[in-house]
Amino acid sequence: MADAPRTLSDLGALLAEQASTLAQAVGSPVTPPDYLNLVRRAQDVDRLAEQVLKLCVQQCRDAGHTWQEIGDLLGVTRQAAFQRFGKPIDPRTGEPMDKTVRMADAAERAIKVVTDVLEGRMDEARQSFNAQVLEAFTDEVRGNGLATVTGLVGAFEGFGEGEPFVRRIGDHTVVDIPLRYEAGDMKARVAFDADEKVAGLFILTPETP
Repeated sequence: MADAPRTLSDLGALLAEQASTLAQAVGSPVTPPDYLNLVRRAQDVDRLAEQVLKLCVQQCRDAGHTWQEIGDLLGVTRQAAFQRFGKPIDPRTGEPMDKTVRMADAAERAIKVVTDVLEGRMDEARQSFNAQVLEAFTDEVRGNGLATVTGLVGAFEGFGEGEPFVRRIGDHTVVDIPLRYEAGDMKARVAFDADEKVAGLFILTPETP
């Protein structure tokens, strides 16, 4: 879709057309639809809706609205809204920062690292650490950190609802993973550096930006 329209009016019209086509493809209760075709069409609608949302947010910002207002409307923090829709300028180059996530398996790798750390398989976890984390993340640091979390929310019970949230922040790929504890929810945050090594690992409250 190299020649896809970029104005909000054109995108909105195309979205309405694709949504209408999807509705028609559902068919009647008597005739089962082609379900794989439905998935493909729904995916097209989802992608176009994301373009419409991004352009709406951009125009909202151009009109003077704050990231706090946009975040409140979307039910996220202002930082989360900025990370999703903002266009930060790299102070080193003066150019827009590349927000493309290139680690296709970032979520899966982050889940494995968190699982290994929580279950005490540190030899396996450390294979993913960069030099700084490898030096700093000792068994004592791990134990103290988990003890602090346990004191706040009790025992770890498993991964929480929702998919991992993957995004690129500066030179790092960052993954947030919902966690479920005995007395509350938390989230694990794993940051990968440009070499795809773990550059940071934290357990945070869900509202932490």
